[in-house]
Amino acid sequence: MDLSAFDRRAWPAGGTLDTWLAPDGWPLRRFRMGSGARGRMLVVGGRGDMIEKYLEPVAHWAERGWRVTTFDWRGQGGSGRMTGDPLLGHMTDFGALVGDLEAIYRASCDSRGPNVIVAHSMGGHLALRAMVEGAIKPDAAVLTAPMLGLKSAPIPESVAPWIAQAIGGAGLSGRAAWKDNPYSPFRAARLTHSAERFADDLWWRENTPDIALGAPSWGWIGEAYRSTRALERSPAVEKMRVPTLILAASADRLVSPAAINRVAARLPDVRLHTYGPEAAHEILREADGVRLDAFERIDSFLDERAPAA
Repeated sequence: MDLSAFDRRAWPAGGTLDTWLAPDGWPLRRFRMGSGARGRMLVVGGRGDMIEKYLEPVAHWAERGWRVTTFDWRGQGGSGRMTGDPLLGHMTDFGALVGDLEAIYRASCDSRGPNVIVAHSMGGHLALRAMVEGAIKPDAAVLTAPMLGLKSAPIPESVAPWIAQAIGGAGLSGRAAWKDNPYSPFRAARLTHSAERFADDLWWRENTPDIALGAPSWGWIGEAYRSTRALERSPAVEKMRVPTLILAASADRLVSPAAINRVAARLPDVRLHTYGPEAAHEILREADGVRLDAFERIDSFLDERAPAA
């Protein structure tokens, strides 16, 4: 496969798109690709993401011999919605998502190993939470711009959780927190410096509207604050010994670089690299200078900490 000419607006040959049922019967859309000669990898997206956004990274790791599995979280992408509003990103209990992650990880891994996870943003938070809670124990983990705290500017980060809690307590947890505009240049600037990859996201949304998602609900925001704060305060963070690479961006306007630094400082086996203003939130979908550097760092880390069996 010539990845330099990879078509990001088409499903790559050799992959399998299907539906996998979570333990409670919830259908999760899943995509698998690669021989598995190198090992098994679970690629986990963030809030509002869909499989299509990560076909390029999936193909990269499949080309390197990994058997890559990725999926849409319940409530987004092709895995169905939590409410009657198809554009509302609603969730009030991240424990259900951790349960989905544990189940699909166990279904994807191989006893011969190595088994690794690469998780972005909300997925990075949920992956770390699952590892801290002992739900999964991969041989190595990579977290890109993990949601270990939220950016709330211009509202102070100390005040924002209480606002979300108050709004949810007023019976508005199922309301959208803001009016979403996927075409906004401000949204583009928060996500990536790659205009082409941002355009790919819009193309998939326009051509497969059922997978598109809009703004989060106040319930999702309240639970995001609760779950991230609980994880940061957990004494089990110091006991989580899965070798972990964290790639962050100091200019991230969606998740908190300060929270990433605080949590990383408590992990016993972690390697943290922070990009400067050249990187926005979606590190694996950035312009090539950042994106290719991130792939090189991830591949070197996995070769070192999760070598082929």
